[in-house]
Amino acid sequence: MTVQLTATRPPVGARWRATTSSTVAGLAATLASLTAVAVLAEPPADGTCAGPQAAAFCRGVRGDRAEGWMQQTRSEVIAEHGIVATSQPLAAQAGLRILAQGGNAIDAAVAAAAVLNVVEPMMTGMGGDLFAIVYSAKDKKLHALNASGMAPSGATVARLHSLGFDADPNNHGPGSGMPVFGILPVTVPGAVWGWEELLKRFGTRTFKEVLKPAIEYAEHGFPVSERIASDWELPDAVRTASGAMAPDPDSVHAWYVDGRPPVAGEMFRNPDLARAFRLLQTKGRAAFYRGDIAKAIVAKSTAQGGTMTLEDLAAYRGEWAEPAASRYHGFDIFELPPPSQDWAAQEMLNILEACVPRWAPGETLASLGPASPRYWHFLVEAKKLAYADLFTYNGDPDFVTVPLARLLSPAYAASMCGKVDPAHAAGTAPVGTPGGRGDTIVIAVADREGNMVSWVSSNYEHFGSGLTVPGYGFLLHDRGALFSLDPKSPNAIAPHKRPFNTLSAGFVMRDGAPFMTITLMGGDMQAQGHAQALVDVIDLGANLQAASDLARFHHYQLSNLLTLESPLYDHVGPALTAMGHVVRSVAGGEMGGFQAVMLSAATSGAKAPVARRVYRAGSDHRKDGAAAGY
Repeated sequence: MTVQLTATRPPVGARWRATTSSTVAGLAATLASLTAVAVLAEPPADGTCAGPQAAAFCRGVRGDRAEGWMQQTRSEVIAEHGIVATSQPLAAQAGLRILAQGGNAIDAAVAAAAVLNVVEPMMTGMGGDLFAIVYSAKDKKLHALNASGMAPSGATVARLHSLGFDADPNNHGPGSGMPVFGILPVTVPGAVWGWEELLKRFGTRTFKEVLKPAIEYAEHGFPVSERIASDWELPDAVRTASGAMAPDPDSVHAWYVDGRPPVAGEMFRNPDLARAFRLLQTKGRAAFYRGDIAKAIVAKSTAQGGTMTLEDLAAYRGEWAEPAASRYHGFDIFELPPPSQDWAAQEMLNILEACVPRWAPGETLASLGPASPRYWHFLVEAKKLAYADLFTYNGDPDFVTVPLARLLSPAYAASMCGKVDPAHAAGTAPVGTPGGRGDTIVIAVADREGNMVSWVSSNYEHFGSGLTVPGYGFLLHDRGALFSLDPKSPNAIAPHKRPFNTLSAGFVMRDGAPFMTITLMGGDMQAQGHAQALVDVIDLGANLQAASDLARFHHYQLSNLLTLESPLYDHVGPALTAMGHVVRSVAGGEMGGFQAVMLSAATSGAKAPVARRVYRAGSDHRKDGAAAGY
């Protein structure tokens, strides 16, 4: 405990005097004019509320808003010329900086993604995957980019079997038997290919301009933010001489400060990553896939027992694809097609639209409302059905046929209604679930011209494979952990094949015009999170920030475990338990992070109103992020 001394002001005209002749009595008189106040001044260094030394404020309660929904964490951000929403404020500001300098939404998204590589390195980076849906104002069309990784040469079921890995007999879904960390689940990274592809096709700036903010933060440092500090712990990714598992030494060098994770507020630098960015500025993606960075990636892979070759990197290509399309209550929903899991959100919504009138005659999701246990029961049961199909069929469409047209048809949705008991939960699902937390970032951007971007990129697991490319300061992702070692699986690992991918980015149109982006990171939470947020907006009428703030569920397909955020659990958990759900109360970390932008219209001028484009954005309070506009 320390003592805070507060001075009492002396009378007008009086002076404070101290002389060498002061006696003890004089000193006592002086001290008598001071008020001593004892304060608790030893909060934990990272400012959290964890542990017995939590700061005193942690015993307080949150104040009310001045208007609107009292539980909303903050207002929507509303701006006319451009807006960026993502999971870290410095990245949002970097994207806004590009917009204010005349760049468009695509330029800003790449700039924000590069900064996130610096400030949220456990989640994303140039060694990971990227998907995006771009609305181009010029041609008034949506374009879906798949820049996800492909398995390297030598990545076969037989090789993994020879190393002691085999399919899990209790899991017939993605990830069955695959290792998570280390070199074996590493696929060829697609993010850098995607960055340049987006800039070339839709951007107005080059790597020279859009990578500048990221280089500044990497070279000069940035203060680590609160939520990100709590995520900053390397996995045990390499086997030591003694046989124990430990963090990769190159990763410890790149990501730790004096052998430990940085804490909130501590400055962090990554000069090696700045070096990699500068190579992209001068040589473009060729530096990554054919130049010195490619050589360093292969050297790291070979040293760890991997099979990636220079030819694998040089041959890498992403692709432009048609988004998966469906319709929900008059809104056109577009999500990423396979190998992304994203289309499961559409099947979930289709089932709700077709089946809620049968499950609850005379009711709608809106009339039931989120205070009703039946509301949540219907959402969870629709999710189970959609994810059962997802894990049965989803895979790389270059290797397997995914019957998307049938699965997303209204007739198929209607055929599923009888599989749900409106009053009781279904039993344990017979297929598997992706493992891990699925560490990811999402970005939503819109600009003055009407371009909009829905973006998702990831290292997959927390700090990806746990392996850092020395000299260049970025991690190799481990998305290959979602392959299967069951040779009969549509997702069985094979050279140059793309694994089942949890990454999800969506877009909503109304009457042929853009309405909103939809992104919500978090492993297998993403597709079920998309559906929940879209129900919040379309059925319940929530604004984007309210849709972000509303409590969510996360259902785990393999275990049939239903987790609810604690206030929601307190509200409906016992009733759902009585309906047969296996329910647990959890904190918000399991619910992902929502970022979205909506296009609306405002009028200007009382005598002659003129419609003007206005954007609204919401950013998840469960992350460190922010929406910023101008």
